[in-house]
Amino acid sequence: MTTTPAAYRPVRVEAALDAPLSRWLWLVKWILVIPHYLVLFFLWIAFVLVTIVAFFAILFTERYPRSLFDFNVGVLRWTWRVSYYAYGALGTDRYPPFSLAEEPGYPARLDIAYPERLSRGLVLVKWWLLAIPHYIVIGFFMGGFHAAWWNVGLISVFAVIAAVVLAFTEKYPRDLFDLIMGLNRWVLRVAAYAGLMTDEYPPFRLDMGGADPAGRP
Repeated sequence: MTTTPAAYRPVRVEAALDAPLSRWLWLVKWILVIPHYLVLFFLWIAFVLVTIVAFFAILFTERYPRSLFDFNVGVLRWTWRVSYYAYGALGTDRYPPFSLAEEPGYPARLDIAYPERLSRGLVLVKWWLLAIPHYIVIGFFMGGFHAAWWNVGLISVFAVIAAVVLAFTEKYPRDLFDLIMGLNRWVLRVAAYAGLMTDEYPPFRLDMGGADPAGRP
């Protein structure tokens, strides 16, 4: 007898594979996303600062200030959309919007449930001590291979393989897409946990496919 693993409810990561996809646009997307990378550089500095403020707020009040929470969710949303367009998936040719807000029409979506209360004790250890096993795992997903000056992880390797297959067959391999989604979903769940946005420990599993189990009936 097999059972379906329980959905991880705090973080929902979803994406739809666009079709048709350009056979060659992926070769220049690293140039096209430079404006996003410049903005995200400063947004991630802000993300860290906001997380530090939230740390003390949780420590004294057991609450993550809602405005700060919404900002950091926005940074993760923006990051996920850019990653999905670029070498985190190469799953769409629609240029990502410059927005922290939820964009229901864009094929890559992320949502994090706002926690009414967070543990004072966990906030002291979850972002470094408890998350260490996940950091080791996702290190391979995001930067586990080294080739001369190029440092790239499994996610980017699989995305480029999918793009090469697309270039010659005009089809993005569906099984590879499902795997890439599972890897990205794992990374984003850990990012939300380490960012103090949930107390629920991320599962050690690949929930593959474009639809997140948290969104399924």
